Amino acid sequence: MAFQVLMPSKSIIGENAIDKAGKDVSELGKNALIISGKIVEKSGIVDRLKEVLDKEGITYTVFTDIIGEPDDKMIEKAKQVFDDNNCDMVIGIGGGSPQDSAKAVSSKSGYIPIVLIPTTAGSGSEATKFYCVTESATDTKRLITDEKVIPKLAIIDPVLSVTAPKSVTAATGMDALTHAVEAYTSKKATPYTDVFALSAIKRIFEYLPKAYETGNDLEARFQMAYAAYEAGICINNASVTLVHGMSRPIGALFHVPHGISNAMLIDTCLSFAKDGCIERFAQIGRLLGAQGTDKECADAFFISLNELIRKIEIPTLEEYGIDKEAFFNNIDKMSKDAMASGSPANTIKDVTEKDIAALYKQLWLR
Repeated sequence: MAFQVLMPSKSIIGENAIDKAGKDVSELGKNALIISGKIVEKSGIVDRLKEVLDKEGITYTVFTDIIGEPDDKMIEKAKQVFDDNNCDMVIGIGGGSPQDSAKAVSSKSGYIPIVLIPTTAGSGSEATKFYCVTESATDTKRLITDEKVIPKLAIIDPVLSVTAPKSVTAATGMDALTHAVEAYTSKKATPYTDVFALSAIKRIFEYLPKAYETGNDLEARFQMAYAAYEAGICINNASVTLVHGMSRPIGALFHVPHGISNAMLIDTCLSFAKDGCIERFAQIGRLLGAQGTDKECADAFFISLNELIRKIEIPTLEEYGIDKEAFFNNIDKMSKDAMASGSPANTIKDVTEKDIAALYKQLWLR
């Protein structure tokens, strides 16, 4: 079996890692476009990055008009700011949306160097070749795969996630868990990704409830930040499967944060896939302490999964406020978009558009 390994060129990981990254950033460029969100900017995190850049003599322009998940119009605005200020690198600091936006701007600018600094533990964008941009004309969330946008530098600093609200901690943590489980049960899984996937799964089950309940628990924040990075490496090399395929259309049409839509789907989608690789789900169950046959251990994993979902208060579609009639009216479009994304094809079980439509309907039975 031959497989490749794709990772950021360099990663700096640990408490206050951002303060130690100045020299590495300066080697990539001298005039940065910083892409972030207004909440992250108000938190003081962007100011902390500015101090690091100031010490290295790096000039910068800040763009914070990423509102929710990025669409093509936001990316065009960011690209214009990049051009107007003659920037030579892009720094994405924040959750998955600013990081994905940084990748999109880099791509449109001839692949200038990218530095990614997550402030949430979930998307794993700091480790991947993927980014998502919604096509505003069609309300379609596009997954773009491009090895040239793997960042030159990833800075994973758990201190930056301490201010994340409980709802964001829950959503992003479930995104990381989805990445790890999907990569482990993907047709593209390798011995390399298996190691990272199982490590991430174990960390998340232990530390996500702690990070959710006590936001300033630095140990929990470190473990979650590292797990998200591990899970990012996993999907970079083994990809995602059915959950992500079905999640993106919900996010595009109903503006549900990506991690929340993953969490809404994860039990339903993985239950569908379970008999395609029951021994893998059993191994996850054993990792979490289960004993018995493959079926018993696989079932134990799903029990643990639903206990975690309850602990961190993930809403159903209805509880989130999505109109049932509007949802059902869009099932055909969502099913087509999910299949077209390619992700369901990575599932270790044949998946049809008809299967996906049935799974969307099942979500209202939770």
